[in-house]
Amino acid sequence: MAKTISIDEFLTKSEDWVLVQPDQRYKQITARLWGKGLKLRGEVQGSAIAAAKQYKAKAGQFLISRIDARHGAFGIVPDNLDGALVSNDFPCFDIDSSKVLPHFFEWYSRTPEFVDLCRRASEGSTNRVRMKENKFLKMSVPLLSICEQRQILARLDRVADLIELARKRLDVIASDRRALTVALARRSDLSNEEKLQSGWTRVTLDDVLRLGAEPVQVSPDSCYPNLGIYSYARGVFAKPPIDGAATSARLLYKVRAGQFIYSRLFAFEGAFTIVPEELDGAFVSNEFPSFDILPSNGAAFLRAYFSDTRTWQTLLAGSLGLALLRKVGNVRSSPFPGRNYPTGSVTGMPSAV
Repeated sequence: MAKTISIDEFLTKSEDWVLVQPDQRYKQITARLWGKGLKLRGEVQGSAIAAAKQYKAKAGQFLISRIDARHGAFGIVPDNLDGALVSNDFPCFDIDSSKVLPHFFEWYSRTPEFVDLCRRASEGSTNRVRMKENKFLKMSVPLLSICEQRQILARLDRVADLIELARKRLDVIASDRRALTVALARRSDLSNEEKLQSGWTRVTLDDVLRLGAEPVQVSPDSCYPNLGIYSYARGVFAKPPIDGAATSARLLYKVRAGQFIYSRLFAFEGAFTIVPEELDGAFVSNEFPSFDILPSNGAAFLRAYFSDTRTWQTLLAGSLGLALLRKVGNVRSSPFPGRNYPTGSVTGMPSAV
């Protein structure tokens, strides 16, 4: 049966300060939110560190962010971060392993109960909330015997291994599915004549894409959600918002979910994609033309078709060239005017896509 114990009975704050040497390089640590642990932020020259001294973290210690403890920013220092330096906003604690196994405490620290404990130990006004160490260390947590901790750890680690195995298998399935979709979109096993005989038609991108730009006048009082496009047909990602007061752009362009979008600069690397629902209403510069897809079921086909490296090579080897991709004036209706691509009929794409 679990008993309760105050945190200061098994955590002791480390006071291992080191003087920063300007001619040495030091590892630095990032504490990820919501129990995702610690990772290397980078390595810097001592001369780039403003503070004269910092904490030296040791493998096996518990490190916590004063600022984001209430958001789950903490973790056990891994071996590869042994000796890294952190500021006094990241106190490190030695763990008494005779009472609490470090790996068990690592699992426990990911629970909602522990995150809530950190929230209750944090004080301050908005944007200046900090965890108070004394309050944190006096908090009580349930404590199991070392034997019980080992038994629970064995089960947790076994489940974690099974989850990781399942995740890897799902990644393989997703990769195979993408490859199959791309293959079906091109059907390289069929000649053009065979495609036409089986119901395919050849249309131009002008027939299925229309420029969907929504220009918006930039206001210095506003911030605009932004997106970027990965190369090699890997989709989009959210970028930091564009500050209307900081940007030199007078116009930005709002994009909509389901639109086809590409990067002029990196089109040659396959920077094409379909805007996902979660980035509906994001803003981009005129370096990212967006297009409405006319056939209602054409998004999946276009995504697959433009995921194939042969498509990028065909587009860029033609008369258009990379220069055209970067000229705003040349993008009137579709990104590649007159360029043919095989698809299903106007009323539907190949049913397998």
